[in-house]
Amino acid sequence: MYHLECIKCGAKYGPDKVIYTCSKCGGLLDVVYDYSEIRLSREDLKGPLSVWKYKALLPVSREPVTLKEGGTPIYHLRSIGKEVGLREAYAKHEGMNPSGSFKDRGMTVGVTKALELGMKSVACASTGNTSASLAVYGARAGIPVIVLLPSGKVALGKVAQALMHGAKVISIKGNFDDALRLVRELCVENGIYLLNSINPYRLEGQKTIGFEIVDYFGWEVPDRIILPVGNAGNITAIFKGLSEMKRLGIIDRVPKMTGIQAEGSAPIAKAIKSGAASIAVEEHPETVATAIRIGDPVNAVKALNAIRASGGTAETVTDEEILAAQKMLATKEGIGVEPASAASVAGLIKLRRMGVIEKDEHVVCVVTGHLLKDPETVIKNCDKPIEVEATKEAIEKALGMKPSIASY
Repeated sequence: MYHLECIKCGAKYGPDKVIYTCSKCGGLLDVVYDYSEIRLSREDLKGPLSVWKYKALLPVSREPVTLKEGGTPIYHLRSIGKEVGLREAYAKHEGMNPSGSFKDRGMTVGVTKALELGMKSVACASTGNTSASLAVYGARAGIPVIVLLPSGKVALGKVAQALMHGAKVISIKGNFDDALRLVRELCVENGIYLLNSINPYRLEGQKTIGFEIVDYFGWEVPDRIILPVGNAGNITAIFKGLSEMKRLGIIDRVPKMTGIQAEGSAPIAKAIKSGAASIAVEEHPETVATAIRIGDPVNAVKALNAIRASGGTAETVTDEEILAAQKMLATKEGIGVEPASAASVAGLIKLRRMGVIEKDEHVVCVVTGHLLKDPETVIKNCDKPIEVEATKEAIEKALGMKPSIASY
């Protein structure tokens, strides 16, 4: 009921072919379903949120490799919304997935597909979350995992996850784009299944973020979805999924897809702002938000289309704005996220103040990873614990309290 199709030249490939880009022109591939054969309605989709609830629009037939991913909470950002004059601002917390990031949605589908195709091992390049998630799902599936990481550029919490779950971790002296180039060569030449977002099957899992957003709101479509953008898989996947739901008559429109990038790593935002047909690769991307520190996003072509076709936009935010938004989420809303995740909220604040987002818009920010993914950055940017003697008087003094009567 589906096949792979090149978005550039239209070449088609069967679902049993192990291929990541078009063998004729090198273009990116999409999973295309026979939508005339899919009978799906709102009634069919009743029940709790989860990735596999939407299996009618997922390209696997075997029993899934799952850890009950998906069903992540959506929080009303009352305090932040009030501060910027926006009543309907929400955050979908993808850090509440099993490995602590949205990547689990792609990996449950991708690793299941690897087994369905008879692959014996899986691999990825990563800025951290992809490696952690692949290690988790590879362990669940009982299949060996290889991950390539840019040396010194990955948050320690994510490296720890990959190591603990048994992945073979290789740290290279280069950036993420170097790691991705090398892992693609390794996979193609050695029959290893590549599970970066250039693999179209992985993106199919990630589109369930969009499914859950409209499902949660009773099939009311928000005006805008704001996402951090690194390799650009998420914004691509959510647009594709919601376009499919519109095609099937489940929703009546697609929200404005809005991508946020760090100022030091912003090839897609720059292309949108300049009106360029393609991105200019950034050779040395740099940002405190390590998860989106990518200068040559593989899904750039799809992402530019998603933003433009939906009437959305893209914006950059500084590292200072990202860290400020991370702290606001934690202290004003009780939501703990890693820096890259906070980029979407930093973008919300900036776009609202610029007047791009209007006060009556219904906006959902996707926050992509848990606070504990990158505790080092948190510690660097928060006040240090106050150390005192182990006495009540010392504690009261540190807190600026008057000594109690019992102290005299």
